[in-house]
This record gives sequence, structure tokens and C-alpha cells, in this order.
Amino acid sequence: MNIDFTPEEQAFQKEVRQFFAEEYPQHILEKVRRRQRLTKEDQVEGQHALYEKGWAGVNWPVEYGGTGWTATEQYIFHNESARARMPRIIPFGLTMVGPVIYTYGNEEQKKRFLPDILSSNVWWCQGYSEPGAGSDLASLKTRADRDGDHYVVNGTKTWTTLGQHADWIFFLARTNQDTERRQQGISFLVAPMDTPGITVRPIITIDGEHEVNEVHFENARVPAEYLIGQEGSGWSYGKVLLQHERTNIADVARSKVLLDDLYQMARNPPMGGEPLIEDGSFAARLANAEVELKALEYTELRTLATVAAGKAPGPESSLLKIKGTQLQQTLRALYMELAGYYALPFVPEQFEQQDIESRVGGKAFADTAPVYFNYRKVSIYGGSNEIQRNIIAKHVLGL
Repeated sequence: MNIDFTPEEQAFQKEVRQFFAEEYPQHILEKVRRRQRLTKEDQVEGQHALYEKGWAGVNWPVEYGGTGWTATEQYIFHNESARARMPRIIPFGLTMVGPVIYTYGNEEQKKRFLPDILSSNVWWCQGYSEPGAGSDLASLKTRADRDGDHYVVNGTKTWTTLGQHADWIFFLARTNQDTERRQQGISFLVAPMDTPGITVRPIITIDGEHEVNEVHFENARVPAEYLIGQEGSGWSYGKVLLQHERTNIADVARSKVLLDDLYQMARNPPMGGEPLIEDGSFAARLANAEVELKALEYTELRTLATVAAGKAPGPESSLLKIKGTQLQQTLRALYMELAGYYALPFVPEQFEQQDIESRVGGKAFADTAPVYFNYRKVSIYGGSNEIQRNIIAKHVLGL
């Protein structure tokens, strides 16, 4: 594999760096550097800046307003955006439901939804997991029964990330209860969140965040025109969406930035004291994480090349998801060890009320504990790592 950039790719890299240095909202980058939580308005402003530049649809075809970037250009953009500390693009519209709509939706749906998704004028959330159907998504119970020109939807979705901000939800529901296989009879629907019968209830996580929610459907009437693709084909659409999501969850570029931060602080402790890099055990674990991250990066590059060739990512997306999330947790654990007692105490309900400079550990370690706790979930969402191993065993090993 040739990993040297061409002169054109080097010029593109320079352009991306210049964009983040001069055009992207600097106050947002500063909040990320200071480890402050971003508001919905911050997120939307940042994504509007990408849209104005023509860089919102990173993985979208040009015909729908996307960048049309090569795999290498996507790689450069993701690495430079992480290096600049750009907040993650909220994925539910741009990288999840958008591709499903432009691939499987009809022309009217494309004209209605894609422009607002691309410009981040509409905030989307995902309705997949249920209280009794998480990684085993085929066991979902939410029903969508046809009644004239509407579907009547009943059921509950859980772990709906940022659903409290959403204008629309895309979700899977059973439109046919009498099927031979659980994967059959599932359809892909979208609905405005202000639909009568849709209720959002917060779930407060261990880090004190209101990040996830339960979404309840009680006789919610969803117009039949909001069915995406063919009735009963939602499982196939959902699998394609999840393969892209799992590739993104690996988050290699941001792990590389975090690794660099760890090396810097291990060599030059921000709060003083002996450099932890001189501890043989810590240094060995940090070096091992670096080797594994480099190997994962090459797997990501091969996957990007597959996508660039017009193919959906296959079992390699499961490999990326497993190893990527394991490394994220490893790096966050090393960060906790590096912070030591500066990571404590952490009182979730007081976290936002405290000035960041007054917290124990100052801005260098202020968010260490809440982020560590939050990252315990990454090996679960998007399909647990146990499920990913089953996928690999089936599709790679033929078991």
C-alpha cells in the first residue's frame, strides 16, 4: 500500500489546515481545547461552516451535494479535523439517514430531506435499540400498522442519542407480524418528533450527561409517504447504515490525537511531578497502544479504499469497531492513570456549575473522570463487540 501523498493531496491537506485556522469558528475549537461541553447551537454552527465550504457531505456523491472526495482525501480531512480539535460531526443526519435516503428513497423524498440534512438545518436522531432489543436488533417489537395512508406506530426506542434536540427521527418498526424470519417484515420509517403520540424522556448517564433518551410511540400516526424504500426491506437498509456507523465508531483520527496528548503529558506533567513516561510499565502500555493504533489505521485505509471503489464495508467494519473501541477505552484508562488523584473528585451535578480553572486538576484533567465513564459505552453501541465477533466468525471464518 502506497501511503505517500501526491502533490495534489498535499495541497488539499494544506487547504484543510488553512480552513480550520482561518474560516472555521475559532470559539468552538477553543471550547473543545478547554474541554468544555458544546451546546446544540455550537454543533450546528460548526456544521454550517462545513456546509458553506462545501465540505458537509464528506461521504456523499457529488450529485446530491457531496464532496466526491477520494478515500485519501477523506482520510486527510478526518485526520486534520481531529488535529484541529473540530467537534465530531453529529452523524445521524449526514452519515446515517442521509445515505439511506439518497440510496433507497424516491425522488420526492430526496428533494424534501437531503438539502436540509446536508445544511444541518434539521437535527435527526436514531430509533433502533429497544428495551428488549439492543445488539439483537432483529427482536425489535415496535409496530407500524397500516391504516389508510398512515402507519400507526406503537413501541419504545431507547438509548436515543441527543433525541432531546431532534426535529426528526428515523427508526425501524415491524410492518408485518407474520413472517418466517425475525429479520423480515421490518421497515425503515422517518417521522417529525412533534408528531402527536411521540414522547421523549431523558436518561441521565453515570457522567451526569443528558446524552441519551427513551422515545415512546403511542398510537403515533406517521404518513405512509415517510416510508423509505420498500415495505419490509428495513433490515437490509439498517444493516448498510450500521456498517458505516461501525466504521466511524473506530474513530482512529481522534485516538491518534489523544495518543499524542498522552505522550506529551507523560513527558511533561502539566501539574508538575515526575514524568510518568519514566515508569517502565506505563511507557510499555503506551507504546503497545501506539502499535495497535497504527495497525488499526492501515485496516481503516483498506476499508476506505473498498468504499471508494463503490462497495459497502463488510466484516472489516466489525473489526474496526471492536479494535477501535477497545483502543479508545485503553487510552482513556491511561489518561485516568496519568491524571491520578487530579481526576477526582467528580460530582456530576456540580460539573457544569464549576469554573473549569477551579476544578481539581484545572483544564488539563478536568473532564478525565466523566469522559472515562462515558467511554465505557463505546464497546456496546452500534452493536456490541460480542455481536461483532459473531459477525466475523460467520462471514470471515464461515462458522
